[in-house]
Amino acid sequence: MSAIDEGIVREYFEQNGFLVRQARKYQVSARKKTGEEEIDLVVYNPAWRRSSRRPDFFLFSSELAFVHKAVVAVKGWHTGVFTPATLKSSPEIFRFLEENVLKEVTRFFPEEPPDDAGALTKILVLPSLPTAEPFRSQSVELLKAHGIDAIISFRAMLLDILEKIEINQNYSKSDTLQVMRILKNYDLLKDAQLDMFPDRTAAPRRAKA
Repeated sequence: MSAIDEGIVREYFEQNGFLVRQARKYQVSARKKTGEEEIDLVVYNPAWRRSSRRPDFFLFSSELAFVHKAVVAVKGWHTGVFTPATLKSSPEIFRFLEENVLKEVTRFFPEEPPDDAGALTKILVLPSLPTAEPFRSQSVELLKAHGIDAIISFRAMLLDILEKIEINQNYSKSDTLQVMRILKNYDLLKDAQLDMFPDRTAAPRRAKA
């Protein structure tokens, strides 16, 4: 996981009111990761209230209110699609779901009475799923069968962050937000609302000096 991938995920959760913690500050490549090292991020929602339901599998910002605490695996394979074949041939995607890893996760959160609605949510951040059927449904079934509770796409996160960025604010404490703010200021990023209508011809923009 690169620093920029983690930065995007961190900003997304923080802008939506979550407390975010990174379990480690170093990269592991020459040996098998320990349980703690399989954890990318843990997130906690201090505004969570007891609810009658769990969040939906496709986790957009409107569903985040139903997430109490979560372990987040970030797979920034931006040139790939998580097809059924990819999921079957890439066991490393699911290593954060192993029992020893989830046991490590519990120590990051305060002890609380058992509650199904407030249980740990296991979230996978990925580039995209197939758009065509039956491959999309098959990918979702495989993810759920392995124990994934919810997924978030980088596209959904970036659109959410971009919509909230104000070009007249100086985000000096976040390189991720500052870069996005600069690109948005110079019309190099699409507006999130315009992006909902990809077939619509965009009106010509006034050139900036």
